[in-house]
Amino acid sequence: MSSASVTSPSFSGAYPERRIQDDGWLDRAGMSAAGAILRRARPRRSDMDQFVGLVTEHGKPLEGASDAELTRLGDTLRHALRSEGIESGQPVVEAFALVREIARRTLQMRHHDVQLVGGLLLLRGMVAEMETGEGKTLTATLPVCTAALAGLPVHVITVNDYLAARDAEWMKPVYHALGLTVGVITHGMDFEARRAAYACDVTYCTNKEIVFDYLRDRIVLGRRPNRIHLQIERLSGGPARVHRLLLRGLHFAIVDEADSVLIDEARTPLIISGAAGGTDEQRVYHAALSVADQLEPGDDFVIEERERTVRLTPAGEDRLDELARPLGGVWTGRQRREELVRQALTARHVIVRDKHYLVRDGTVQIIDEFTGRVMEGRSWEGGLHQMIETKEGCPLTGRHDTLARISYQQFFRRYLRLAGMTGTAREIAAELWSVYRLVVVPVPTNRPLQRRRGPTRVYPTAEVKWEAIIARVADVFRTGRPILLGTRSVASSEHLSRLLTAAGFPHRVLNAQQDREEAEIIAQAGEKERITVATNMAGRGTDIRLAPGVAELGGLHVIATELHEARRIDRQLFGRCGRQGDPGGHEAIVSLEDDLVAVHAGRLGAMRRFITPLSGRRAVRWVGAYVLRRAQAAAERVHSRMRRDLLKMDEHLENVLAFSGHRE
Repeated sequence: MSSASVTSPSFSGAYPERRIQDDGWLDRAGMSAAGAILRRARPRRSDMDQFVGLVTEHGKPLEGASDAELTRLGDTLRHALRSEGIESGQPVVEAFALVREIARRTLQMRHHDVQLVGGLLLLRGMVAEMETGEGKTLTATLPVCTAALAGLPVHVITVNDYLAARDAEWMKPVYHALGLTVGVITHGMDFEARRAAYACDVTYCTNKEIVFDYLRDRIVLGRRPNRIHLQIERLSGGPARVHRLLLRGLHFAIVDEADSVLIDEARTPLIISGAAGGTDEQRVYHAALSVADQLEPGDDFVIEERERTVRLTPAGEDRLDELARPLGGVWTGRQRREELVRQALTARHVIVRDKHYLVRDGTVQIIDEFTGRVMEGRSWEGGLHQMIETKEGCPLTGRHDTLARISYQQFFRRYLRLAGMTGTAREIAAELWSVYRLVVVPVPTNRPLQRRRGPTRVYPTAEVKWEAIIARVADVFRTGRPILLGTRSVASSEHLSRLLTAAGFPHRVLNAQQDREEAEIIAQAGEKERITVATNMAGRGTDIRLAPGVAELGGLHVIATELHEARRIDRQLFGRCGRQGDPGGHEAIVSLEDDLVAVHAGRLGAMRRFITPLSGRRAVRWVGAYVLRRAQAAAERVHSRMRRDLLKMDEHLENVLAFSGHRE
């Protein structure tokens, strides 16, 4: 559980944000005991129904109002919301009714009652868990417009540039009808364009871009920015720091795909760095790889697969000392040479091409394992990235020294008001509460779900699994239904693509290699007899719409070819089918040689040796399902511990911003 609590803004008026204070052990114990109860707090259904009824009642007269009358009502609400706030009350009801009517006129999309519920949850600072296809993008306009009319700068944060630009452009008519300005932050924008976008009433951006912009602001502001000092600088006529700031503070953020941003991304800090010295690095990296290749696994080093680290054994340390003695230079220092070789061993044995990264246009690009997308501009730290570039024969990018760093946990807790929406949050409700004090509330679907779940089929070997997958594709393909096959890595998707080609099945592949074609591939994935192979990205944030006549065939059929390290990600994949009441089905076809078992099953993984001699599919299915459940639970615990350790490290630095080498 987090050992910090949220207090008042740090310097209201100049750069509003929350201050995080360390709690005493008694406070932490009390919050831990209360957390299990508080995080399950739910708004009463009767209150939600009453709110929806009030919005509907106030919306009826608006249907006959002119556009000019709606504009005047917006101006009136602006004053009311600024004076009374956005917590609750009549102005909020009227604002929701107004936004609903404007959306109907400008977008030909009227908010459903369940979207009104979702919008209210977001306005109250909660996580709204809404199923795929229930219209989270449209739902967000309700709290966004209400808060923006009240004078709060609103950040709508999503997972990639495409979604940020698409959603801003899509919802822009609603905002403009209310006299609100909209900005978009995407990768590669210059300072002036970014500052103009953040100056808008509503700003759409990605989590990575806004965190880096925040860090740039903190570098400008220094340790403990003071409102009076900033005002004096401005009045003096000199080069005031406020003119070099990008953001206007952290007022209100609505995080789309909240589980991905707040949980999955929270395992790694974000770092701003500057160029470091050193011109002979590549020779050192080549030497490290050469030395690493002379060490024997098991005897000289051990791979900790769960943590993705390498540990030298005492014998390995002695062997390294022997190999490094003739090299001289940096190899004379024990700590330095051991770190170099650990990085080289990690590059050789832990970080895998087309799984953790790909090589494109002569550069090493990291793949986000949770989304399957390339992480633009990201690199591994501590020389690991340069070690992998050397391994792959790519031009070496310069190493950098850390100027500022912050974790996602620390950043998002600094918002004065934070909310989120996602289709998969119930599994991590406890962590969302303990770290961010966010309550997860499921929102009912507008139409009953028709998603059918098939059995998980477990096979002893990967070879048998792939054969079963091709056979299953053939069965479904004959019905005319579209098929989405989910894989965990680029390598797996390419392997499956070769198998499908050999079997004569036309298909499209969606992974980090084809990320530029994502929108086109997803737009066609719901067509009759369409086969799509996708990594974790699977069009997250976009809906797979069924072509005419496909619903009558049974809708989209999703097949997971490997379970993920978090149950949520499996649910995200399965959520691609059965949207908005459409029919659909999903199943998993996996093996006991999959990475999940190999890395996280521990001693249970040895049970796969006894699967082959077992007679009867029932025994294989029972033992396999047990091993998979235990392995998935173990993986979730490991990742949770990694996020908790990162947060503790930040707090241990006694530096709220997690600056490296500096204190606020």
